[in-house]
Amino acid sequence: MAEKLTKETKQIMDERFGCDSLLALATVEDGKPYVRTVNAYYEDGAFYIVTYALSNKMRHIVKDPTVAVCGDWFTAQGVGENLGHVKAEENAEIMAKVRTVFAEWYDNGHTNEEDPNTCLLRVRLTEGVLYHHGTRYDIDFQE
Repeated sequence: MAEKLTKETKQIMDERFGCDSLLALATVEDGKPYVRTVNAYYEDGAFYIVTYALSNKMRHIVKDPTVAVCGDWFTAQGVGENLGHVKAEENAEIMAKVRTVFAEWYDNGHTNEEDPNTCLLRVRLTEGVLYHHGTRYDIDFQE
């Protein structure tokens, strides 16, 4: 049975994913799964990903926001949400953290913040399985 995020599991998640983390992100379109690797940053039960609003992943999420992630001994399901343009005022606080975490590659020409389609994807986790030093944690992320 899944337990709410505990102090221990929160600390593990923060340590493991509160940095530039490579994750597999899966979406579904017309019953067919699609998966790709993304750079993600974890904070307070959600992963944040800078992406493009016209990408296939975002097109899939508009139709069906149910997603799954997997990486570094962690798998989870969640809900994908387009938070809008990366320079939107409401995204300023989280984007300051994201830019810092992704600093090694963020300004290498791959990300164009002036493009209105450069957006921030939030994956709000609902449930997941975390392994740490031989222990399995079934986590219910929902409030």
